[in-house]
Amino acid sequence: MTKQAHFPLATQGQRIGLLGGSFDPPHQGHLHISRWALKSFGLDRVWWMVSPGNPLKARGPAPMERRLAACRALADDPRMIVTDIETHLGTRYTAATLQALLPRYRGVRFVWLMGADNLAEFHRWKDWDWIMETLPIGVLGRPGEQLAAGCSPAARRYRNYRLQAQRAEALPFREAPCWSLLTGPMVRQSSTQIRARGDWPASVAPVGDSGKTPPES
Repeated sequence: MTKQAHFPLATQGQRIGLLGGSFDPPHQGHLHISRWALKSFGLDRVWWMVSPGNPLKARGPAPMERRLAACRALADDPRMIVTDIETHLGTRYTAATLQALLPRYRGVRFVWLMGADNLAEFHRWKDWDWIMETLPIGVLGRPGEQLAAGCSPAARRYRNYRLQAQRAEALPFREAPCWSLLTGPMVRQSSTQIRARGDWPASVAPVGDSGKTPPES
């Protein structure tokens, strides 16, 4: 397989949501927010970008091939594309991923997708303000996280750039900074809960020498 074959196909003008994470393991919550984003933001595709590891965590996730296989088995819509693109870009942080990714897909309308829990901590991500000012951001409600997200430093700093939920379908066409927070029915499931029940193997390898890296999803 050529290196280029690792990169999903996208054409100019397509509206694509980027959902990054360790997917350790993937679950019904990932499916729910992907369907929600496809419908509410008017997206053509959602890419599940399975990361090599989360810089926040001192220990690495389950092996990449197992997580990819689990994602592909779960994703039940051809508009959901599972990819290990960060492995082939050689990036770990979202900002670095976007810096490497966007020049490859000129003319594609990307939207960064995140849960409300991530927006609450977004100001702790590496180069988070650059991300906010580079791509429109779609935020999907997570149980118990809406208040913290709406009051977060990121939400306060960019409050004048918030797109109301009833106009969310316009998000892919807006210039950054622009973000929208959706609230509605949610799935009360998380990867942490699944691992705690013993339904998924424990993390297997150190991410770095100390594990003390800036928080980021």
